[in-house]
Amino acid sequence: MVSTTEQRTATQVGPRKGRSPWADARRRFLRNKAAMGGLILLLFVAAFALFGDVLAQYSNEELDYMVMGQIVELGGPSIASGHYFGTDDLGRDLYARTVQGTQISLAVGVVGALIAVIVGTIYGATAGYVGGRTDSIMMRLVDIFMAVPYMFVLILLLVMYGRSITILFVGVGLISWMEMARIVRGQTLSLKGREFIEAAQATGVAAPVIIARHIVPNLLGVIAVYTTLLVPLMILTESFISFLGLGVQEPMTSLGALISEGAGTIAYGTTWQLGFPLLFFVLTLFGFFFVGDGLRDALDPKDR
Repeated sequence: MVSTTEQRTATQVGPRKGRSPWADARRRFLRNKAAMGGLILLLFVAAFALFGDVLAQYSNEELDYMVMGQIVELGGPSIASGHYFGTDDLGRDLYARTVQGTQISLAVGVVGALIAVIVGTIYGATAGYVGGRTDSIMMRLVDIFMAVPYMFVLILLLVMYGRSITILFVGVGLISWMEMARIVRGQTLSLKGREFIEAAQATGVAAPVIIARHIVPNLLGVIAVYTTLLVPLMILTESFISFLGLGVQEPMTSLGALISEGAGTIAYGTTWQLGFPLLFFVLTLFGFFFVGDGLRDALDPKDR
């Protein structure tokens, strides 16, 4: 027999509340040391990009005539001179330029990834939900687009419409949505046969409403994981374009442009001009990759 005290304790405690899938995913993510390390790296890089200008003693365009022409002897990193990362070959403060380069690279990566995710999600969800001939035509178009070298298209856009930061944002995003469309389309095909979708169809809910309210919210986990893995790809693409000299125009700069400038002067012993931009470039990529892997493991632990 259960004693009165045990019954009273059970009554006071009550039924245990279940955890939601998102709470379980958050718990698994917080236990992932690599993911937390990547998150710390991203927070550090983001803080550097947002608040690094506060510590800068020179602007990114200001020339230091004292070190111009003597960059090897006087242009190295020095706290006393205010050039924390040294100067470039024109005497400009490398710290301020690295802050601006990090801002531009992060902006291109995040904005480009958002454009790719929005376009790919809408396109893929529509193709998967409608199905039939429409699905076949839409996905064959994706196959044709993916056969075109996307880097060639991006370079062609920059040559035709000028080296503008807006064209870089839009171009990077619009040439990267095809893979997202294929992923979302496959997930939508597995969802549209579920009972809640059939119930919405039976009550006469319009297809756009079903896609927006029932299908896309159930794909947020997949979308979040792919977004975190897409951002470093966008940064790599922008860096490659800037390395070729087709990226942002002076006086603006990006990490790719700074790495290109540093690689051009490394023979003169100015290792800092390549080292500091490359350091923040690597930290950014590692941070996004670790966070993306952590989100994938947290949202789908069976995939590990």
